[in-house]
Amino acid sequence: MLNDIKSGLRPALVLTLLFTLLLGLGYPMLIAGIGQLLMPWQANGSILRDGRGQVIGSALIGQQFTSPGYFHGRPSAAGKGYDALASSGSNYGPAARPLADRLKADISANRTSPDETAPPADLVTASASGLDPDISPEAALYQVPRVAAARHLDRATVRALVERHVQTPLLGFIGERHVNVLALNRALDATAPHP
Repeated sequence: MLNDIKSGLRPALVLTLLFTLLLGLGYPMLIAGIGQLLMPWQANGSILRDGRGQVIGSALIGQQFTSPGYFHGRPSAAGKGYDALASSGSNYGPAARPLADRLKADISANRTSPDETAPPADLVTASASGLDPDISPEAALYQVPRVAAARHLDRATVRALVERHVQTPLLGFIGERHVNVLALNRALDATAPHP
């Protein structure tokens, strides 16, 4: 019996060590190397830098913009807002009072006049991760009057800027049209610096 255990233990240990080296070290290193060769910007987190080389964010993680002169992204339920360490949704159900109160506050905050139509859903609902960097083109266009007024720009100029930043679905059908809020706000600052 003891010989059976000894004879079975050696192959089990050898296979465990082999697969640990192969799948725990070799495979991740191979994939990381391929990523660095083929897509280094994406593999390193899609980091965006300003003119001085300072990191200002990632194209993959939303940021909180509250000034009327900037386009706003989706609300975030991740920590205190866009906290990658606390990525999650609020998990409130449709009948939860805190969710209804937050939605009412977000709707009134996004409206610039009482007779204006309700804002698009993605301006008042958080994404599942709470880190979504993108909004729909409709949500960006909805904000054009506020941003144009705050920047003292013509609405047509701001609208054209939004339309230039609309990204189409991958291969024409995977995903939806969207606008990256950080990229749009950077282009807005390049067009007309925030007062």
